Amino acid sequence: MLSKVISVYNYLLDQSGRKGAAYIVLIDPDKFSPAKAPEFLEHSIQAGVDAFLIGGSLLMSGNLEETLKIVKTHTDIPAILFPGSLNQLSPIADALLYLSLISGRNAEHLIGKQVIAAPLIRQMKIEPISTGYMLIESSVRTTAEYISGSQPIPRHKPEIAVATALAAQYLGMKFVYLEAGSGAKEHIPFEMVQAVSQVCTIPIIAGGGIRSAETAAKMAISGAKIIVTGNFFESSKNWTLLSEFADAIHFKSSKIT
Repeated sequence: MLSKVISVYNYLLDQSGRKGAAYIVLIDPDKFSPAKAPEFLEHSIQAGVDAFLIGGSLLMSGNLEETLKIVKTHTDIPAILFPGSLNQLSPIADALLYLSLISGRNAEHLIGKQVIAAPLIRQMKIEPISTGYMLIESSVRTTAEYISGSQPIPRHKPEIAVATALAAQYLGMKFVYLEAGSGAKEHIPFEMVQAVSQVCTIPIIAGGGIRSAETAAKMAISGAKIIVTGNFFESSKNWTLLSEFADAIHFKSSKIT
């Protein structure tokens, strides 16, 4: 699917441009079953998933390398690292979201860990995609919020999200990621996505709390160029819905009217 001469960043831009929005499924190695992986990955291929994010806030029992190897053995869909810590780097990956937690004021997550990671990323020859990462308030305190020690942006304050995302754009970041958090009870407000998309010219990634194709479609229509789902598809009973989500997100090429 991905030519070696095309960067993952340009691939994602192409997919979102042609389809309306790109669809990424987040795989947490802690919750990834190698035994069930082939079936899950086949569902993803048939659905038309555009890429996988691999990683999580914690790695308690999962194996990042094994997860990447399984994904790359069974698919040619790009595998992009979504690192929650410095030990979540691997040269096997096709690219990496080079995250800076711009919604917080913890210097370690703004630039500290990025400085330590930079030489490793260069050595491993992983494509870094600079991403302004913004935690948005949900109804529960998420793992990302707790681990980072940062306050999320209030969900009823879209103007703060707009100003923060605009700062990311002016700093030269390639994506801005609006994140409700893993297991969030509430997704990002559509009004916030729309407000950010109307001001910023860099693509918006939206994730967290998206549990229906209708919600995913509305995220895309509101201006998100990449939609990420995670927890919902950790349950095998939901795998048959991957095509429904993909069709909703790929609204330009979808048969859904």
